[in-house]
Formats: sequence, C-alpha cells, structure tokens
Amino acid sequence: MRRLGAKEVVDIFVVRASLEGLAASMLAQRDDRDASVTHLRGLLQEMARAVDSMDLEGRIESDLAFHRSMCALTGNETLLHTWQGLEGSIRMSIMFAGTERAVGNMDVSRHDEIVDAIGSGDSDRAIRAVHDHMTWASSNLVRDR
Repeated sequence: MRRLGAKEVVDIFVVRASLEGLAASMLAQRDDRDASVTHLRGLLQEMARAVDSMDLEGRIESDLAFHRSMCALTGNETLLHTWQGLEGSIRMSIMFAGTERAVGNMDVSRHDEIVDAIGSGDSDRAIRAVHDHMTWASSNLVRDR
C-alpha cells in the first residue's frame, strides 16, 4: 500500500486549510450560522463519543464527517466536491501516522475553536481558526518522519 511522504501530507493540509477556511468564512457570514453551529456541535459530540467507543478507523470517520459537513453546509457544491477529492489522501495521511498522532488530531476542543469562530460571525477569525487547526494537525502527523 502506498504511503504519503511528509511533503505530500503538508501539501494536502495546506489545500485543506484553504478549502475549509473558505467554508468557515462563508458559514460565519451567513445569517443562519446558528443552525450550522448547532449541526457542527452535534458532530463534535459524536466525535467525543467516538474517542471512547470506536476503533481508530471509526474515530477518523467521525473527524472527517465534521470537516466534510463544514464544507457541505456552505451549499457550495464545487467546494464540497473539491474537498471530497482529497478525502482518500486525508484518510491515508491520518491512518499511517499512528494511533497516538491520529487521536491527537481529533481533539474535540481544537475543533470547538473552529465552531466558536464560525458562531462569532467573524469570518477572519474563522479562517484563522481553520488555518491554525490544519497547521498543528499536519505538523503532528509528519513529526519525526
């Protein structure tokens, strides 16, 4: 099975940061952002439950559902399809990093920061939250490679 190198992982997460930053910005600017925040918080609750009850693959799927939903909630089909085009590589980069690193990337409080930023209505804050999240996550995955 093919493994992604450190540069490929970082490159994927840079693109994710741009796509998901756009999604977070769009959601933050919407008048109905509270509905998106409620939906995303529900997914975070599922993610928190997954940490206690699922294997690594289940945890990864829970995390990806949050990020995919953020893109889907924008209603921008091109954004969602572009993100989905990366989904296999995202999954692979997380799975091959090992359980400890993968679980570190699924920390609910770090995802909460994104939802809080969206809820604030501050699109710049939402973009920063996503970029900070992705920078930390990619660094965690490629550490010591």
